[in-house]
Amino acid sequence: VQPTASPLMAAEPGTSEVRPQHRFDQGSLERYLSSRLPGFPRQPAGALAVRQYSSGQSNPTFYLQKGGQAFVLRKKPHGPLLPGAHKVDREYRVQKALFSAGFPVPEPLLYCSDVSVIGTEFYVMQHVQGRIFRDISLPEVGPAERSALYLAMIETLALLHSFDLQSLGLQGYGRGPGYCKRQVSTWKKQYDAAAHTDIPAMNKLAEWLANNLPPDDNEETLIHGDFRIDNIIFHPTEARVLAVLDWELSTTGHPLADLAYATQFYFWPTSIKNLETPSFEELVSIYCRCRRISTALPNLNFFLALSYFKMAGIAQGVYARYLIGNASAENSHEFAKLVEPLAQRGLELSKRSFFSSTQHSTSGELFHQSRKGHEILLKVKQFMKQHIYPAEKEIIKYYTEDRNAEDKWKKPPLLEKLKELAKAEGLWNLFLPDVSGLSQLDYALIAEETGRSLIAPEVFNCHAPDTGNMEVLHMYGTEEQKKQWLEPLLEGKISSCFCMTEPDVASSDATNMQCSIDRDGNSYVINGKKWWSSGAGNPNCKVAIVMGKTKNSSASRTLLSHLVEILISSISPLLLLFCYGITSAWSLGPFQEAVCRACFSFQPGEGRGFEIAQGRLGPGRIHHCMRSLGAAEAALEILCQRAAQRQTFGKKLYQHEVVAHWIAECRLSIEQARLLTLQTARKIDMLGNRRARREVAMTKVVVPRAVLKVIDCAVQVCGGAGVSQDFPLAFMFASIRTLRLADGPDEVHLSTIARWELLDQSKKLTAKI
Repeated sequence: VQPTASPLMAAEPGTSEVRPQHRFDQGSLERYLSSRLPGFPRQPAGALAVRQYSSGQSNPTFYLQKGGQAFVLRKKPHGPLLPGAHKVDREYRVQKALFSAGFPVPEPLLYCSDVSVIGTEFYVMQHVQGRIFRDISLPEVGPAERSALYLAMIETLALLHSFDLQSLGLQGYGRGPGYCKRQVSTWKKQYDAAAHTDIPAMNKLAEWLANNLPPDDNEETLIHGDFRIDNIIFHPTEARVLAVLDWELSTTGHPLADLAYATQFYFWPTSIKNLETPSFEELVSIYCRCRRISTALPNLNFFLALSYFKMAGIAQGVYARYLIGNASAENSHEFAKLVEPLAQRGLELSKRSFFSSTQHSTSGELFHQSRKGHEILLKVKQFMKQHIYPAEKEIIKYYTEDRNAEDKWKKPPLLEKLKELAKAEGLWNLFLPDVSGLSQLDYALIAEETGRSLIAPEVFNCHAPDTGNMEVLHMYGTEEQKKQWLEPLLEGKISSCFCMTEPDVASSDATNMQCSIDRDGNSYVINGKKWWSSGAGNPNCKVAIVMGKTKNSSASRTLLSHLVEILISSISPLLLLFCYGITSAWSLGPFQEAVCRACFSFQPGEGRGFEIAQGRLGPGRIHHCMRSLGAAEAALEILCQRAAQRQTFGKKLYQHEVVAHWIAECRLSIEQARLLTLQTARKIDMLGNRRARREVAMTKVVVPRAVLKVIDCAVQVCGGAGVSQDFPLAFMFASIRTLRLADGPDEVHLSTIARWELLDQSKKLTAKI
């Protein structure tokens, strides 16, 4: 009799009532656990509640709950089984050894070989609360977290392969040398025993594997045998592995078998699955770095082909269990149609010598966009060629015309038309991963393309300061704030500004800030002056993010932690500022209390403003930098065209050695700066903003310097025309030179980089001692 599930049981994700073919005597189990399992609740009201996990293609797994305590039970399936399969005693042994060594596995609590209790052998382990991702594309999380989760997975695999068998007490756990040969033989036998029809591709793949065994088939490392992301429990909120599950196939053998199996999804037949990011190459590189081995992995084609042979054999076995009525998976009847495409892909991989997870990449590329990122980049290039470049001169002319100050912020109708076209094409808000689905690396290459035009970032709603402000609202805003401000910003209906710099103090040191923000009942009062608040004069600017200091802070906290960001609903611009003689931004005079009554604080609360600002500036800084590299490419094009058109002293400008050297130096500077920026973008994707701070700081220093050098060379070659409105170089120079002040001046970043370098060097010295 099945007991009624409690509300707690119903809440356990991924479970259902025990399926008829897997039912057992729950009363017998409860009596056994009460007498044998220390700490098992004995007297609380209510019977033991049991539910079955819907996942698991091999050994049925059950969620047990009684008296507020939860456990997990794994057992053999009932009925006839394939020889050598479903060894739950081995699972228990290896988990016990790994748990004692500190490796993340559920704590094994009890093993029962007495089949009279529930009809089969079983073991019980501690229940681990966390996240299990059944879809390998991880659609529930954003690109940055997805990369971090896969990074954690591959680092855990590298840790597993670092254990010494003797230290674990697992001597004799495997069968010694010859793992690969045994695997081919074992899975061929398993497949033959389960085959329901003849599949030539499986026979060909088995033959190729048997004839191409690796020469180093004597490795005896502890391997999992079924290491994949849906066999891992992650922390509920962090990208951290709490437990690796399903050790049925664990043994000793070649570690590359696990690595290939864990990453085989990058090469799925398109009819089954295709995962685009993070790249296969990145995961392999991380694994090798963690194990301190070379990334030149011999026989990788063999292990990938073996993985597909194994998967095809498993699929055939699941279907065979379905036919006899003891399959664990609810969708087991669908596995028969997977066998042939898996075998075909295995044959294809056996012939490869180079492996890339992206079809458009070449072996010489270091950074690979996802397929979606590449497709959007091509669409952006086409849109700019078709719409933006033809309109650029007219729009720039509109902005440079002499008009009254109050009219300078009006948008030209052509620009608004381009925005609507971009939105209709889906080329909108590309900067925000959770909206666009793009990684920072994807967007970095797209941002470079948009940076070739002065107007393109705004056309795609990817321009500062709105992008940074939208990131803040997305990360820290309340649901009410998001609805009121973020949604219209994402739709392009309003604009915003960011108010940090002050005219009376050196704003590179945030502790100098004089603007005060003090609570007054349910609102705040702001007193202070702000300037260089880009966009503040725009009549469409409806919201500002203001940095200031609070008075009511504990003495034990640093001044920086007293900073707080406040969202205000209206501002009053007073003075028009010019950057290198070009209209740039409005400054803000003293805030009046009447204006500031309508402000709101962000979710982290008072004293967290500096933290919020840093969260805002990570991706934003490299977006600036990659757009700047696009400007550098445009400037270099102008330089080369001008050098080919003009002649001095009897020869073309480019024929003068000094100009030729400028061209070469510009190309060197652009390529070096791009590599650093892409590396930073990838690190943000993989590790998050905080752990990429050093790379962000380096990028922020290197890129503006490099781009300014290119623009200056272009100005020099263009002569007087280079500083006129005939070329965009003067606008470019003013914008890029400003970047060496914005988001922290070079000197602040250099000091930060030096501090981190000294810290790293001291750690190395300590390690040597």
